[in-house]
Amino acid sequence: MAWTEKDVNGSEKDLIAENGFLKDQSSSPGPSTLTADLIPTQKEFEGKDALSYANILRSRNKFVDALAIYSSVLEKENGCVEAHIGKGICLQMQNMGRPAFESFAEAIKLDPQNACALTHCGILYKDEGRLADAAVSYQKALRADPSYKPAAECLSIVLTDLGTSLKLAGNTQEGIQKYYEALKIDPHYSPAYYNLGVVYSELMQYDTALSCYEKAALERPMYAEAYCNMGVIYKDRDNLDKAVECYQAIFDSCPLALSIKPNFSQSLNNLGVVYTVQGKMDAAASMIEKAIIANPTYAEAYNNLGVLYRDAGNISMAVAAYEQCLKIDPDSRNAGQNRLLAMNYTNEGDDDKLFKAHRDWGRRFMRLYPQYDSWDNPKDPDRPLVIGYVSPDYFTHSVSYFIEAPLIYHDYGKYQVVVYSAVVKADAKTNRFGEKVIRKGGVWRDIYGIDEKKVASMVRDDKIDILVELTGHTANNKLGMMACRPAPVQVTWIGYPNTTGLPTIDYRITDSLADPPGTKQMHVEELVRLPECFLCYTPSSEAGPVSPTPALSNGFITFGSFNNLAKITPKVLQVWARILCAVPNSRLVVKCKPFCCDSVRQKFLTTLEQLGLESLRVDLLPLILLNHDHMQAYSLMDISLDTFPYAGTTTTCESLYMGVPCVTMSGSVHAHNVGVSLLSKVGLGHLIAKNEDEYVQLALQLASDITALQNLRASLRDLMSKSPVCDGQNFISGLEVAYRSMWHRYCKGDAPSLRYMEMLKEEGILEERTIETIEPERVTISKDNSQGSKESNGFIQAPLAMLNHTALEDSRSQLNQTTNSGKLS
Repeated sequence: MAWTEKDVNGSEKDLIAENGFLKDQSSSPGPSTLTADLIPTQKEFEGKDALSYANILRSRNKFVDALAIYSSVLEKENGCVEAHIGKGICLQMQNMGRPAFESFAEAIKLDPQNACALTHCGILYKDEGRLADAAVSYQKALRADPSYKPAAECLSIVLTDLGTSLKLAGNTQEGIQKYYEALKIDPHYSPAYYNLGVVYSELMQYDTALSCYEKAALERPMYAEAYCNMGVIYKDRDNLDKAVECYQAIFDSCPLALSIKPNFSQSLNNLGVVYTVQGKMDAAASMIEKAIIANPTYAEAYNNLGVLYRDAGNISMAVAAYEQCLKIDPDSRNAGQNRLLAMNYTNEGDDDKLFKAHRDWGRRFMRLYPQYDSWDNPKDPDRPLVIGYVSPDYFTHSVSYFIEAPLIYHDYGKYQVVVYSAVVKADAKTNRFGEKVIRKGGVWRDIYGIDEKKVASMVRDDKIDILVELTGHTANNKLGMMACRPAPVQVTWIGYPNTTGLPTIDYRITDSLADPPGTKQMHVEELVRLPECFLCYTPSSEAGPVSPTPALSNGFITFGSFNNLAKITPKVLQVWARILCAVPNSRLVVKCKPFCCDSVRQKFLTTLEQLGLESLRVDLLPLILLNHDHMQAYSLMDISLDTFPYAGTTTTCESLYMGVPCVTMSGSVHAHNVGVSLLSKVGLGHLIAKNEDEYVQLALQLASDITALQNLRASLRDLMSKSPVCDGQNFISGLEVAYRSMWHRYCKGDAPSLRYMEMLKEEGILEERTIETIEPERVTISKDNSQGSKESNGFIQAPLAMLNHTALEDSRSQLNQTTNSGKLS
């Protein structure tokens, strides 16, 4: 093979073919510079004339003819260094590595300081994968002639390759050193800068990574991967404008990018992710669709298109897009989980299709991970327990309002708390949570960016007795870690309204109203019902005061909802339109992020107009960034209307805390009944409807008496604050009783997941994959997570990924944002 380097697409560029050959220092002048018109027709030459003609033939890629002349010269004069080098190059260009090496070696015997021959030997070593030998040969060439540029260029390439080999073998610091050595030889070698950017990104040293990517792009202005990865970093830092600049730079520098390089589709996809986060749905759809046109088998782009459809409230098209992604890549984790999440928005509980989808996903997913099947945790039923909580939502996110109570109210003497935080971007709430846990004697571990199998090893090393995951199939979950079954008892809670489908999870925490005894909804996990509500809400300290019901000053009733559009199904809109049409002059206020997009707003208003509700009676609000302002926006509504069959959770709690009564509806599945549980425990059971007609009547009754509305509003915060929904101390007492019961059962040899997995093995559904030994990766306990982490909300940015950090209800889908972090140049 000839001297090659990898271009930005990972394909090899033949430098010898481009240059003809590495110029031999001893090449004869004169005839070698003849034009084609002056090339002699004679076949035989003597001495330097023969060498000159051979060099001309070689420069025209006529290697067979040139080789014959070099061989003829050497038959007469075996000591001709130039002929040995020329012969070696001709053999090399015909992929005859061994005889080529022998020719160069012969030249070196005759002239040990010949930089050209030494460089070609290095090239042949590199082609055989002998990178260290190649580096030595290039270094000898440079010592022989420090000005010999081809040797320097080759050395910088091979040092970069050595760095990559070391990095991939786990020797990251040694790899970094090789990259810097390459840059010392050639300060303009952009792949070395790029690879440093990749490594520093993986080490979460993002400022250094950005600097390296910028230098790579400076040296190679059309370095698409460098701009792409810079865009990912800026996106994850919420510097969305800068991210857009990076992606736009790719298209500006190369207008024909898509026809030249298929992986420019990654940049289109990533730009679509950024536009999605910005709420620019039309622009996002345009970019992602272009990515698909450029690369029709780009599975991740279909996933991201599904997220767009989901955010716009079009669940059927979202599911279709996820399924298209899965057709291309059946193991796409994000698309598989996004599909399950989306199915909850339309499921009416009248068949077991949704359960089967979760169950089948769990069985397939489990095969990707080996499982622990024994633990050395002492089986003492009454000893202090170590409880692990794993979540990416320890920041200002909707789920965080239900996580706080366990962190604060656990009896740390009897229930030691270890938090595994996979937070993408830490904020003040993250730091406050961490400080509270550590101050009470708990442990806080930042696991963002750590391989899930390694996290499982950490859990095992921490001797966790009961491991509780709080995310389910929403963004940045750690179900891969749960699939390893690192703890003897595993639980799912809070973050997802359905079974995970994962056979390695023993229990799912709920209550008797969200999941009534005798429910027909099936679960892989065993249900554990808490005595009161399965949720404990900690209100935002930024909520502000309760305002008077706006109907007093407006003279009309305002209904409202701050749930995401995916929950506001066509059936929900039909029922809401019935209510508004029955209450003269009433208005509807709906707030969610996609309403910053004109097309989404127009479609929503058009749908309501088709149902008989004039668009002038509807107010659509986009995302409100500040939590205080978000909470105060509840002052715009008199009555909150819940969604179905996927009810609100955080939005319902926020509404009640801000004095706004909520009308909800019971159903046959957990997602439908969350509002039932919350309202019942707050003392508002009379606002729970059994069907659509009753839902309408309850809303009309509330709207008919403004004075009663105001009285209820004035008392609702106090009513909620004193209810079981906000009673953290008593809630945790019930939770600890449940944990102790789970542990007692384990000590008696009763573990639901082990029984279930054994049954699956007997049926031949699961392969037996157990973990023998895994080296634990320890993470320093930290009081400061200010570095934060990166990942995106459900979009595939690969391996980064997911969405917004707002206080709204946010069951987040997972986006795919492609980086090139696995592709070192």
